[in-house]
Amino acid sequence: GLAATYGLNLNVLQAWVIWNLCNVENKMISVERIFQFSNIPSESPLVIENCRPRETWPSCGTIQIEALQIQYSPDMPMVLKGISCTFPGERKIGVVGRTGSGKSTLIQALFRVVEPSAGRIFIDGVDISLLGVHDLRCRLSIIPQEPTLFQGTVRTNLDPLQQHLDTEIWEVLRKCRLEEIVREDNRLLDAPGKIS
Repeated sequence: GLAATYGLNLNVLQAWVIWNLCNVENKMISVERIFQFSNIPSESPLVIENCRPRETWPSCGTIQIEALQIQYSPDMPMVLKGISCTFPGERKIGVVGRTGSGKSTLIQALFRVVEPSAGRIFIDGVDISLLGVHDLRCRLSIIPQEPTLFQGTVRTNLDPLQQHLDTEIWEVLRKCRLEEIVREDNRLLDAPGKIS
């Protein structure tokens, strides 16, 4: 009888040990992720004081790409291989190609989301690799293939940094042919809700 009683206790103890081992293993995944994040290279500085662009930069918008090569990691193949081209400013340019041909990578290189392995990109004669990423990114715009409305109001979607006057916001709505819809229900501008 005594052996059976101790045997039952052993079952409970074994279940407790297994539960704790599983718990430790789950917690170690978090530690592993912390180590992975700590090994990610830091992004370039937001602002480089001795290399700030002029207030009016870019004025024309000419983009010149010289021998651009990009790979996402050293053990992966090149995604862009020695691209050289010039996009004239003040023009609408379309970049087309099949899936995986590097269109998105080119845009990521312009915004310095990925850094080139070789080559340079100039916008209006300024080498963008010398600029802080904030100075670069706050002066460029992108229109994505898939439109996205972020949670919040129409105003916060149009002006997330709250830098524009109401007249400017209404002008944008007019140009997008949304002015009438928003004016019909003026709450749409400043109240969160769904637009369909």
